[in-house]
Amino acid sequence: MKVAFLGTGLMGQPMAQRLLEQGVELIAYNRTPEKLEPLKAAGAEVVEHPHQAIAAADYVILMLTNTAAIYTVLLSDMSSRSVKGKQVIQMGTITPTESREIRDAVVSAGGDYIEAPVLGSRPEAKDGKLIVMVGAQKDQYRYSLDLLKHFGPDPILVGSVGSAAAVKLALNQLIASLTSAFGLSLEFIQRQGIKPDIFMQILRESAVYAPTFDKKLQRMVDGNYANPNFPIKHLVKDTDYFIEEAKEEGLNVSSILGVREILEMTMKMAMQNEDYSSLFEAIKMGEYGES
Repeated sequence: MKVAFLGTGLMGQPMAQRLLEQGVELIAYNRTPEKLEPLKAAGAEVVEHPHQAIAAADYVILMLTNTAAIYTVLLSDMSSRSVKGKQVIQMGTITPTESREIRDAVVSAGGDYIEAPVLGSRPEAKDGKLIVMVGAQKDQYRYSLDLLKHFGPDPILVGSVGSAAAVKLALNQLIASLTSAFGLSLEFIQRQGIKPDIFMQILRESAVYAPTFDKKLQRMVDGNYANPNFPIKHLVKDTDYFIEEAKEEGLNVSSILGVREILEMTMKMAMQNEDYSSLFEAIKMGEYGES
């Protein structure tokens, strides 16, 4: 098989690198050409225009920032003419509604479309241990399964297109909510003069413990949010996507709207490119921006 990989940013780069390491023939495109250099050095073919990658491949993997980027890269006039007969696999985080709309556009152009968003970050991408969620028909799932297994050992067929995108948003809502809840408790106990290690000892033995708490604890304690696996700006985007879709379903989104305010404050503190645990700094600043 020959795979076109469109979007080699924070997650796309290690995922594309994983395919090369597994012996997959890869042709890569990125809107920022400099980000292609590591893949080129590892043996990937790189191109200046997305339609060149699409036309040369059997499968087209999308790991782009948002829906606007997908339309620009995949469904511009030149690119859409190259989609005919290709299997398009959308692996970024977008809304279920957007995913279905893109499917319709791809099918209209003569291509085939499935979604396969992933849970995990750069270390899991490098090791092929991502959780891969698939929205597709069963025959489409079977057709793409061998390729998807390079990213995670057990890709899960959730349902039709839109269903995997929905699960991904639900999980990312938990990332935002759990991290902010943990940060609030952590700062509260510290201001009460309680050491974090005592708090964590009790928390780890309780039913409310989540492993993500330990993953973010040291970053929060040290105030070190550099070299993120998932930056604040991406969590803001995904939180907005979730709120939009949840409102459409008639859900009460008051809790996540509160988290969204904390994320917005973190962005205003110029931490948009920092690890998402940096929302802890906004929590420490208080409701009115005072520590």
